[in-house]
Amino acid sequence: MKTIITLKSINKLAIPATIAGIAEPILSITDTAIVGNIPENGLESLAAVGIVGSFLSMLIWILGQTRSAISAIISQYLGAGKLDQVKALPAQAIYFNVGLSIIILLSTVFVVEEIFVLLNATGTILEYCISYYAIRVWGFPLTLFVFAVMGIFRGLQNTYWPMLIAIVGALLNVLLDFILVYGIEGLLQPMHLEGAAWASLISQGVMAIMAFILLLAKTDISLKLKLPLHPEFGRLVVMSLNLFVRALALNVALILAVREATALGDKFIGAHTIAINLWLFAAFFIDGYGAAGNIMGGKLLGAKDYNGLWKLAKKIMLYGAMVSLFLAVMGFVFYRPIGRIFSNEAIVLETFYSIFFIVILGLPMNTMAFVFDGLFKGLGEMKYLRNVLLTATFLGFVPVLFLGKYLNWGLYGIWVAFVIWMSIRGGALVWKFRRKFRPLLQKV
Repeated sequence: MKTIITLKSINKLAIPATIAGIAEPILSITDTAIVGNIPENGLESLAAVGIVGSFLSMLIWILGQTRSAISAIISQYLGAGKLDQVKALPAQAIYFNVGLSIIILLSTVFVVEEIFVLLNATGTILEYCISYYAIRVWGFPLTLFVFAVMGIFRGLQNTYWPMLIAIVGALLNVLLDFILVYGIEGLLQPMHLEGAAWASLISQGVMAIMAFILLLAKTDISLKLKLPLHPEFGRLVVMSLNLFVRALALNVALILAVREATALGDKFIGAHTIAINLWLFAAFFIDGYGAAGNIMGGKLLGAKDYNGLWKLAKKIMLYGAMVSLFLAVMGFVFYRPIGRIFSNEAIVLETFYSIFFIVILGLPMNTMAFVFDGLFKGLGEMKYLRNVLLTATFLGFVPVLFLGKYLNWGLYGIWVAFVIWMSIRGGALVWKFRRKFRPLLQKV
């Protein structure tokens, strides 16, 4: 069946994908907002959530890349009309990914203090980091399982079920955050930071159960491991490894930013935690159209419909730009109320307000990068994505970050580095897409 490229067909995938995509940042934002308003040691708790959240996000996004590889392969086979030939692959990919995640999880348990010391956590913040991580880390394999299942649904051109899983997980997390962090008078003592960790873990467990049930009930995909390995397993591993390296480069930037913000002082890491959570929230909001490009792009490539692919790229970029413009306007209109959601510490808020405008002004570059990033994943161009991230991180972000440190730019330097980073990423992807696919239009 020919893929129809219209606003309706794109939004049918993009809107549910957007809602599903913001589940993880909503979990982090909820923790940030509620923990930041804890009456005792709220600033230290907020800093701990920011440091641990950044480290866990690094682990999740390094190993969660199998989702994109599964989605790309399934959508390409669907476009080529050969879906029956790839049904054994998802189970093999899931077992591989979750097994690897458990090995990595166990390896971090023994060096957790050293990890957070490396990120400049000390004193009360270090103690809070360790206690918060000790609970939240067990949700790591659950999240990776959910990611893999969402990748399968995406490959099948379905973003509705991932959206449903994400909505339930996010709402449950918000509810449990209020109950466990602040307690219920006469029934439950406030658990403060540890309550936020338990809320996230329980929510991740419920999402994993939902993903398991929906996969079995709504698809013909089996989770029964079958041998020998599928012929595409090797390509999936290579694609995943390229995305692993890419995610490592991505997280070098995120972790270095946290490390430098922490080194500046408590008010700076508090402000940076708020800013990065809003940045990630906006990123996943925009990424809905990247997800539509991922899903539809793979199918169009499998069908060798290059005209449709070119049309898709133009439309998702336009719609993504409209979303980013809306977010930018909302950011400026509610500039100060947004900050007060996350903290009641005046010193943290003033520091946050001093750099929030950079976060907002960087949204157009983010749109270009995220939309084409999703499209390139659907096309299976993982090697190029890897090279772009390595270049943007080590020739863009890192030099600007340390230049800013040398010139005493403080938190400004960190966020200027983010803008340069995203500009390189987006520009390189647009250039490559035009260079590769424009000539193919003449041959159709």
